[in-house]
Amino acid sequence: MDIRKIDDTISVAPQITYGDVAEAARLGFKTLVANRPDREEFGQPAMADLEAAALENGMTWVYMPVASGNITDADVDHFGAMIQNSEKPVLAFCRSGTRCTVLWALNAARSVNAEEIFTKARGAGYDISGLAPRMAQQARSQ
Repeated sequence: MDIRKIDDTISVAPQITYGDVAEAARLGFKTLVANRPDREEFGQPAMADLEAAALENGMTWVYMPVASGNITDADVDHFGAMIQNSEKPVLAFCRSGTRCTVLWALNAARSVNAEEIFTKARGAGYDISGLAPRMAQQARSQ
């Protein structure tokens, strides 16, 4: 499992497996968020199995699928509310972790300096500099 910490509230990861869920719980994650649609790709674990593993390990499960390359403002709103209301730390996953990072960044842009967001994302291994115009739009919307 390739966990990439963004900050103390959220980490992201590429696709996790059923066995990874127990490890995530052992590491202290309280909420597991799936930002990947079920059956997006052949061979990925079924979301129902990951949900069962999360619940078996005392974690809260949030299924919030987002289509790759098609993150809407409503998705960002939903993600922001989830982060605010979830027990932390949160582990969010998708195919590569990028979708989760983009959702986090667009939500964070509403209240955090863009350079700080870019730095945190780079520290987690994601270059989201191409999001600058959309982050600026999110900042103006607040």
